[in-house]
Amino acid sequence: MKDNKSSYDSGIYDANITNVLPYYTEFHSQVIDVAKMISRGREKGIKWLDTGCGTGTLAARALAELPDTEITLCDPSEGMLKIAKEKLKGKNISFNNIASDALAYENEFDIVTAIQSHHYYDIETRSIAVKKCCRALKEEGIFMTFENIRMSTKESDAMALDRWGQFLLDHGWTPEKVKAHQARRGVEMFPITIEQHLEMIKNAGFRSVNILWASYMQAGFWAVK
Repeated sequence: MKDNKSSYDSGIYDANITNVLPYYTEFHSQVIDVAKMISRGREKGIKWLDTGCGTGTLAARALAELPDTEITLCDPSEGMLKIAKEKLKGKNISFNNIASDALAYENEFDIVTAIQSHHYYDIETRSIAVKKCCRALKEEGIFMTFENIRMSTKESDAMALDRWGQFLLDHGWTPEKVKAHQARRGVEMFPITIEQHLEMIKNAGFRSVNILWASYMQAGFWAVK
């Protein structure tokens, strides 16, 4: 049984996510590259909040490359956090069983990340979540998010879905599973366009909003408070 809204329960999430999202590991590589830039020249490590952290894979990679980083992990799924705690045992990590739209941090972090977590929200709740992420950051802090996206027209969205569907087929999915998974869009998950992302992040209070990466039906954004 699933313990969150992802396609897989927490116990098999890590083993399957790269067969669902093309370039999933690249999301983390892009984020860590920016984090390295931010931490360069600092005497003390950066403070980093990863909300919707899942099983803690991003935190594990970040600490391997930036060991002085102080990380806080938040996720609404107890199952995901249980795996993250085991994966990160003995590390400088704080854990909080809470969703992004309920964050209560203020002016605390150098980096806030939300990777593949906010597309389960409707647009109003997603806007609240991004505002909470902004509030959690120090001035000049960086917000980075990667999300499923919708194309700008029905025609281009259909083409992108077809391309993604072929990726799933090439990674062992049956046509029936592909159809059922894609049918979740607009029902269980609510992707928005790149343009909507940029506007929403700007309206959350960020002074600079930028595209970090994009391919298939996913895009990454980075913003400066």
